[in-house]
Amino acid sequence: MGKFVNPFTDIGFKRIFGQEVSKPLLLDFLNNLLKGERTITDLRFLDKEQPADYREDRSLIYDIFCMTDTGEKIIVEMQNKEQPHFADRCLYYYSQAVSRQGEKGADWDYHINAVYLVAFVNFHMDGLGDNFRTDVVLMNKQLNEVFSDKERFIFLQLPVFHKEAEECNDDFERWIYVLKNMEILDRMPWVAKDSVFRKLAEIGEVSNMTKDERIKYDAALRHYRDTLNVMRGAENKGHQQGLIEGLQKGRQQGLTEGRQQGLTEGRQQGLTEGRQQGLTEGRKQAILLTAKNLFAMGLSKEQIAKATGLSLTDLEKL
Repeated sequence: MGKFVNPFTDIGFKRIFGQEVSKPLLLDFLNNLLKGERTITDLRFLDKEQPADYREDRSLIYDIFCMTDTGEKIIVEMQNKEQPHFADRCLYYYSQAVSRQGEKGADWDYHINAVYLVAFVNFHMDGLGDNFRTDVVLMNKQLNEVFSDKERFIFLQLPVFHKEAEECNDDFERWIYVLKNMEILDRMPWVAKDSVFRKLAEIGEVSNMTKDERIKYDAALRHYRDTLNVMRGAENKGHQQGLIEGLQKGRQQGLTEGRQQGLTEGRQQGLTEGRQQGLTEGRKQAILLTAKNLFAMGLSKEQIAKATGLSLTDLEKL
């Protein structure tokens, strides 16, 4: 058990950002995220005001919904695993936050406040490349200008953030470093000169939880770890099964093609020579086809070389 809470659990995330006592932390994080654009002076949590349309696996997906003092809605969420249509899911959440601003009656003029969706993405997300931060807005394609400032998505791809504490250049990067490493920290950095991180250390320290809070947190942490272990096990099993099937398929297809080629050439050059060449070619074709199948499955050259016995030079020729 670490000294500080794991922010990748539902309870840990909500403890840091989703309770009244931690509101200064959320304000500081959002203001550093939006530094140079605007300053949020206050906000109100709206989670309890929103109807629950459905619930997903709360050990992996959870969010905080709040409204600033000037009316903007902000969704802050943690996404721990890749899922189909994640970008569409973000659009759906955004649309819900927009549509709920509608007012009944003929007098409503369709004025809406901006909605920001801030997503901590704890995996490599399609379409983000190697960028840690990706900002998405509604654009006029012809003019290459922002069409509306009411729509804003900010994706923070955590696996590509590799800075150590001494390499962080500003408070935003310090926030990301702490959130990514919080569970394994022995002490909270920057507490001597920054009251925000002193507050974070106080709120985030496991020993400061009540007995009931600790029981709920321990259960959430076990659930989070168990779920990730199941996911890793399934991925490893699929990888091994794919490797075995790829080898079997490559060998069978290569032997079949090799035998057929050997028989054809054997009729022309002599049955004995044909059989020998067919077997040789069959083995070669099997190995090459296996390598191609493994390439298609996404294995590295080093893994393929180890599985097939081919050299890296041979693999470069495929």
